[in-house]
Amino acid sequence: MKSMAGKSEVDITSDVVGKYLKHHPEFLEHFLIENVGLEELQKWVIRRLGGRKEIERNPDKSNMKNIEKMHQKPYCVYSDKRQMLEELSQSIRLHSKGKHVLWELIACISTAVGADGFRLYLNEDQPDNLLLSLYVGEKHGKSVIETVDRKSATIAYYVAETRTPVRLSIDDKDSRFPDGLPAKSEMAHLMCQAVQHPDGKLVGVVEFWRRKCTWKFFEQEEELVYSYLVWGGVALHYADCFTTMEKQKKLNDFLLIVVRSMFQDMVSMDTLMMKIMNFAQRLVNADRASLFLVDTKKEEVYATLFDIGAPNNEKTTLDSEVNGKHQEIRFPIGTGIAGYVAETGEVVNVPNAYKDKRFNDSIDKITGYKTESILCMPIFIRDTVIGVVQMVNKKTGYFTTEDEEAFETFAVYCGLALHHAKLFDKIKKSEHKYKVALEVLSYHNSCTEDEVNRCMEMDIKKAVDNIDDFYFCPYVLSDFEKAAHTVYMFIDLFGLENFDKTTIIRFTLTVKKNYRRVPYHNWGHGFSVANTMYTIIKKAPEIFRPNERLALFVGCLCHDLDHRGKTNKFLLDTESPLAAIYSTSTMEHHHFNQTVTILQQEGHNIFNKLTSAEYKQVLGMVKHCILATDLALFFPNKNQLEAMIDNQTFSWSKLEHRLLISAISMTSADLSASAKPWEIQEKTVKVIFEEFYIQGDAEKAAGRKPIPMMDRDRADYQASCQVDFIKGICIPCYKLLNRLIPETEPLLEKCQENLQTWETIMVDKSV
Repeated sequence: MKSMAGKSEVDITSDVVGKYLKHHPEFLEHFLIENVGLEELQKWVIRRLGGRKEIERNPDKSNMKNIEKMHQKPYCVYSDKRQMLEELSQSIRLHSKGKHVLWELIACISTAVGADGFRLYLNEDQPDNLLLSLYVGEKHGKSVIETVDRKSATIAYYVAETRTPVRLSIDDKDSRFPDGLPAKSEMAHLMCQAVQHPDGKLVGVVEFWRRKCTWKFFEQEEELVYSYLVWGGVALHYADCFTTMEKQKKLNDFLLIVVRSMFQDMVSMDTLMMKIMNFAQRLVNADRASLFLVDTKKEEVYATLFDIGAPNNEKTTLDSEVNGKHQEIRFPIGTGIAGYVAETGEVVNVPNAYKDKRFNDSIDKITGYKTESILCMPIFIRDTVIGVVQMVNKKTGYFTTEDEEAFETFAVYCGLALHHAKLFDKIKKSEHKYKVALEVLSYHNSCTEDEVNRCMEMDIKKAVDNIDDFYFCPYVLSDFEKAAHTVYMFIDLFGLENFDKTTIIRFTLTVKKNYRRVPYHNWGHGFSVANTMYTIIKKAPEIFRPNERLALFVGCLCHDLDHRGKTNKFLLDTESPLAAIYSTSTMEHHHFNQTVTILQQEGHNIFNKLTSAEYKQVLGMVKHCILATDLALFFPNKNQLEAMIDNQTFSWSKLEHRLLISAISMTSADLSASAKPWEIQEKTVKVIFEEFYIQGDAEKAAGRKPIPMMDRDRADYQASCQVDFIKGICIPCYKLLNRLIPETEPLLEKCQENLQTWETIMVDKSV
């Protein structure tokens, strides 16, 4: 630069600099190596070789050879291969969208081959026909895609269909493309290749082009592009896998929410369906969504969730409220694409709705909304279409096969959720009906206030004589007098400190009303059993604790509530609904539940002054006592208690031992008719057998043969039955009770007397 030292800054012109560089090539080389990148140098070289107009007008062989030699050089000469791969790998990591990754890759390759521009066509993956769309980049985080037809992208469609690369210049004559390159465009040279996944699936087509002032594409560049598209295909495959995994995770998370909602949250059908539709929109990136249900009776398709827009909150949960109401629309099955899917059960994916003859544009005309693409999926339950989910207008391009696959899995759970939601709605309606029926039943099955006032006026301060005697005759009292004397026994045993008299009266009268008018298991039997327990408690007041006494008395009073006069076995044999509810001790469970139902009615809870712990304890004891009246439980209870007494392990301080003696006491009270004086015993047996015979008649009517005890044609069998019954159950029960509560000996004695009488009758009958 010394030669230029004397010149002023104004004197330094481009000619001066040019002459200096020509005479000092080593300076130029050093400057370029230090300051200019390889990619920029590559562009300069390509322009130098292909940009001279005189060469373009009259290329000779030497120039062509120089150009070809340039393009035969390894790519590492033109660009930093490693840097490009690292940048693309980083792009894949930061941008999981396959379209964006492919765009980055094609942009790098375009620079590498010295192209003036490129186009990226994406395969919309339509199941029935090939459809390409032009990808022009990202805007506001969303892909910008333009639809192209075959006429405007003939070469791209050819490459997509044949997977054959194409190199074409404006002056070339190719029979495959008679129209050649567009005459009015600046495109003079074109190179087109398919982009594929490793499995051969078409991703799209890429076009590189050069202007007229440059040279055509060579085979070496084609191979270069192919090599990088192979790598790009692998990269795209894994980018798609990552996207699919993310989508699948979101789907799995949502399906878990759906399942949790079905089995835990129990949301309404409308709420559940709204959330499902919102998620479905996000799943396939749709602009609108509709859910249609099939009305098989009217042969119509109807929708309450129609034309739902994209949710504002991407994190919609099933617990949020459904905003607004949607007016129901209806149309015949077979009308429109949704109707077609409902009729055929086929999946329909339509890229252009107005070109499909099945499309019904009436809704578009009403709303002004233009439907373009549609994905319609049937919802099956037990091989029957119960609904149709319709997604409208994919926001980027068209609905793909991948959308169909994801949506198909979703539709299965949608069907499950829909079926469950319908069942839930039915259950809710049934619950409301049940509540109404229960309210009506409670009204008619409750005592009247007139009855309560009448009982209050009686105010029995002194009961009939010998009511606390084991041999008391219940037949001397009317049904209403039995209720009044029950109130007397209750107050006599437990006082009024923790109980309300009006509530006791109301409870007792309602219990009376809920005993059915059957021959034996009626209100009279309930009163008689309660009276026997009252007598046991009065004779041995220190045996049971206060809450145990309360549970025993109430349990006896209610132990046969709503008895139908039939045995548990009969209910099982006839498949009674009660037998379906309770697998064991059918009627006994029902008696207890009826007791609880009465306690829950307003003004009937006689335990309302007890503490929460006491209430729970007493109610549990009442259940234990009522279930103990099932004779099927008597024998194991008896054997267990006898073994304890014989082994001297029985202890009044142990709860499980006290429960056993309570159970035996309940059985003893329930069978007390066999321990009454003969006149009472004989009268009671007649009504017992009348009830048996009614069941026997029902069995005969059903074509079954009743056992002799229940066959009215075998009335002579009564005495024998009573002997077996008293010997096998009653006397063992009273003997065991007498060992622990000696005060109950009168029950054993009278029962033994009655046995002798029955044995005498049996002998006389046999003679």
